[in-house]
Amino acid sequence: MSTRWHIRPYYPNDRDALFRIAGDTAFFGNPIEAYMEDRRLFLDAFYAYYTDYESEHAWVAVADGKVIGFLVGNLDPKKYRRTMAHKIIPAVIKRLGQGEYKIGPKTRRYLREVALAFIRGEIPKVDEMLYPSHLHLNVDAQRRGLGIGKELLMGYLNHLRCLGVPGVHLQTTNLNRAACHVYESLGFSLLEARKTRVWEWIVNEKVENRCYGMRL
Repeated sequence: MSTRWHIRPYYPNDRDALFRIAGDTAFFGNPIEAYMEDRRLFLDAFYAYYTDYESEHAWVAVADGKVIGFLVGNLDPKKYRRTMAHKIIPAVIKRLGQGEYKIGPKTRRYLREVALAFIRGEIPKVDEMLYPSHLHLNVDAQRRGLGIGKELLMGYLNHLRCLGVPGVHLQTTNLNRAACHVYESLGFSLLEARKTRVWEWIVNEKVENRCYGMRL
């Protein structure tokens, strides 16, 4: 397996590979099946926006002809919320009604806990005037520790600066220790951290949701 890679813009035919990595890393760097029976629900709800509606701000890392990491982002939070409300969520609800997703006890428990997290105020807040852009960064498990995520992130930050974006933020948890280290090493500041009970049924550690931000 080659340790050489290159970063390039996302292409539509990268979608399946990007979704695979997103699903394989959604549980603190491990596969999402730990808390959802059908990863398609998660991917359609949380990642289809970036590949289908704002792919011009997405990049992939490629080695040996395969996508091994990616970064997706949004520059306009109002556009993001509008598209989620009018396009993404209705499409997911329609598929749910048609029985296209496998909904089991793990998925029901997870969705309930997420809803409760919002009610309990466990999601960190961010000033979108100062940090309008957001991002998601994931690297294949077998390729971590090589600097791929850092290179993807540096490229995205340069892209935002060229576009005149004033700031960027991201949401993660304290259990994503390597990722937190990368963000901090590049100059991201911890804007807010809030303890969460979402994972108490599956993780034997205290978890806090973290929001990091950087002014550009």
